[in-house]
Amino acid sequence: MKITQIAGFLGCGKTTLILALAKHLAGSGQHKVALVVNEIGEIPVDGKVIEESGLRVKDIGGGCICCEVASSFAKTLYGLYKEFRPDHVLVEPTGVAVPHQVKLAARMAGRDARVSMGPAIVLFDTTRPAELLDMEMLGRLVVTQLEDADIIAISKVDCVEKSAVEESRLRIRQINERAELLGLSSFTGFGVEQLIERILNWKD
Repeated sequence: MKITQIAGFLGCGKTTLILALAKHLAGSGQHKVALVVNEIGEIPVDGKVIEESGLRVKDIGGGCICCEVASSFAKTLYGLYKEFRPDHVLVEPTGVAVPHQVKLAARMAGRDARVSMGPAIVLFDTTRPAELLDMEMLGRLVVTQLEDADIIAISKVDCVEKSAVEESRLRIRQINERAELLGLSSFTGFGVEQLIERILNWKD
């Protein structure tokens, strides 16, 4: 059971992306996919419709899965493993979650279930780099998320000029030199297949 998180601050496109990834992974029938969402109200698709597509959806409320409800997160993962045996679990934490801590919480389930970690994918909204990085409190959070990322998806590239995308790349590289950078538009589907490939081939 491979666990991949889709992190990033509010409004960067996590929900749209996680649904696109889930549908691609489950679409061929070769992979069983589960979604774990910190706030299920953010998913704009009826849960029953999702499950009829071969997906399983679990909601964890009451706090952030990287801290307040970490044990509930681990229990949820173990329950999915025991009852559904998904090949992939896509996790959408809250917008303030720290990827490294989400990984630690997910590894708690490894004591009782066979799990591996997929990449920590962090979305960065290229339409508002100054808001995300230059505001004091928010900037510290976003920088921490970017530092923890294995893959950084520069989202909404269809909404800005190429120069703005390049500016985001340069600013991100000052924060994280090792992560892979990918352009992404969940609306048009640009970059989604690349992310699918990275998830499928990722080695923990």
